[in-house]
Amino acid sequence: MSKIVIFGAGGRAGRQAVAEARRRGHDVTAVVRDPERYRDLADVVAGDVTNAVDVAALAAGHDAAVNAAAVYGEGTDPDAFFTGAARALVTGLRQAGVDRLVAVGLSALLPAADGTPVLDAIPAEFRPFCLAHAAGLEVLRTEGTGLDWVYVSPVGDFDHDGERTGRYEIGEHGDLSVTISYADFAVALLDEVENPRHVRVHLAVA
Repeated sequence: MSKIVIFGAGGRAGRQAVAEARRRGHDVTAVVRDPERYRDLADVVAGDVTNAVDVAALAAGHDAAVNAAAVYGEGTDPDAFFTGAARALVTGLRQAGVDRLVAVGLSALLPAADGTPVLDAIPAEFRPFCLAHAAGLEVLRTEGTGLDWVYVSPVGDFDHDGERTGRYEIGEHGDLSVTISYADFAVALLDEVENPRHVRVHLAVA
């Protein structure tokens, strides 16, 4: 059994990651920005993933961290959020002595089978969000030295109604026609927590 801190525990991916971790018997610290908004969730704590002090305090004593936090829509600044979160995680996890980070990624940042970026097929209104994700990933690549991190993306999109099968495949290319349930995506996340590859990689699962 490990101790795992999960940021963004109130979102779809985060909720399933918490459920999967607890299903496997891990000790989980589930972090949300405002616990009052998530009264349906048990045992959540308040924290800001873009604040290195919060990250360090919440991660202390844990074996690994999962980042499933995201912002989107009116009144949010995804670019500031994803870059800020990446920097806070790099700094805070180092201070807490936590080496392993499993981050939820985005299929738009993968190459398609023909070598063109999947991002080219994304409608223009969604590209700023995708580019913000990319900026956060670049922070991990350039500033995450010494941190054992992996960026896990769905090959395509999420199946919002899909159930847990416990199975997934690892792919090399993005394909927006492929879907995976949040529950099966969480299986992949927890597999990466339990059996780290010890290489910095953009891993795609379907």
